[in-house]
Amino acid sequence: MEQRKIDEQFMRRCLQLAKCGRMGAAPNPMVGAVVVCDGRIIGEGYHRKCGEAHAEVNAISTVTQPHLLSRSTIYVSLEPCAHYGKTPPCAQLIIDKGIPMVVVGCRDPFAKVDGRGISMLREAGCEVRVGVLEKECLWLNRRFITFHTQHRPYVTLKWAQSEDGYIDRLRLDDSQPPVRFSTSVTQALVHKLRAEHQAILVGHRTWELDNPSLNVRHWAGNSPLRVVLGHASVGNGDVLTYPTREEALADLWTRGVQSLLVEGGRETLQGFIDAGLWDEAHIETAPIRLGSGTKAPKIGGRIGKKLLIGDNTLTLIYKNS
Repeated sequence: MEQRKIDEQFMRRCLQLAKCGRMGAAPNPMVGAVVVCDGRIIGEGYHRKCGEAHAEVNAISTVTQPHLLSRSTIYVSLEPCAHYGKTPPCAQLIIDKGIPMVVVGCRDPFAKVDGRGISMLREAGCEVRVGVLEKECLWLNRRFITFHTQHRPYVTLKWAQSEDGYIDRLRLDDSQPPVRFSTSVTQALVHKLRAEHQAILVGHRTWELDNPSLNVRHWAGNSPLRVVLGHASVGNGDVLTYPTREEALADLWTRGVQSLLVEGGRETLQGFIDAGLWDEAHIETAPIRLGSGTKAPKIGGRIGKKLLIGDNTLTLIYKNS
C-alpha cells in the first residue's frame, strides 16, 4: 500500500477517536492520536476533557512496550502543542520519547501554537508530514478554528417550520402558544444540539412571549449559557443580554465561548443571516401546512445533508463549502 493511503488509514482512526471528546474537550479542540509500529497500532488516545491530558499523552501512555517508540510513528489529527498551558507541551513529550516520525492532520490556528509545534519537532530531528486528511481534520474542529481565526463564536441557527414555509401562526395575543412542529425524537435531537453548544441565544420577543427554559432536559450534558438579544426583562442574573448581535458575539468571544446556538424568532434569525454572522443552520420541516403566519427565514448556503426523522425532515445547511 502506498504511503499516502497508509497515512490516511491511520488518520481516519485519529478522527474517530477525536469525536469521542465532543462533550468534554471544549473549549479545547477535539484531537485523536495513534502510535503505529510496523504497520500496527500499539497505542491510541484522545483528548477527553479540558484541563486533562491531551491526545498524544493518552496515546503514548497506552503503549505497553515503550522500547518500540524509537521506531514508531505517531499520528495526530491536530498539530501537537508547543507551549505550557494546563498541561506540558505535547511536542516536547514526543521528542523526549524519541518518536522519530510525526504525521499531522492540520495546523493548530491557536496563537500559542500555529506552526510552533511542527517547528519544534523538526528542529529536534523528527520527520514531520503535515496535511493528511486536512479538510476532514479542519472540519472536525470548525468551531475551535472559527473562534480563533474570526474572533467570534461559531454560530449555528436552528428553527422548525411547516412544509409551506411558516415558523408560526399569526398570534393575536400573548396567551396563544406557538405551533409545535417537533416530535419527541426531534425534540431530543434539539436538546442534543444544545448540549453541544456553549451558549444559546433568543430574541427579546421570544423570551418575553414564550419564557423558554433553553436548557438540556431530554439529553445528557450541560445546559448552555443563556443569552437574550435586545432589551428584555430577564428576571435573574444567569442570563446575558445584549442590544445587538455584534456586541453579543464580541463579548462572548472575550468570555471564551466558542459555539453559539441561535433559536430565536424570524427577526432574530434573519438578522444573523443578513449580517453573514452564521456558519450552519439546522432546519426541521414538519408535514403541516399553516397557509399563513410568520414566514420562515430566507437562507442560502450549501445543503450538507437531509435526514428523514419520522415524518419530519431535518436539513443541514452550511454557509461555507
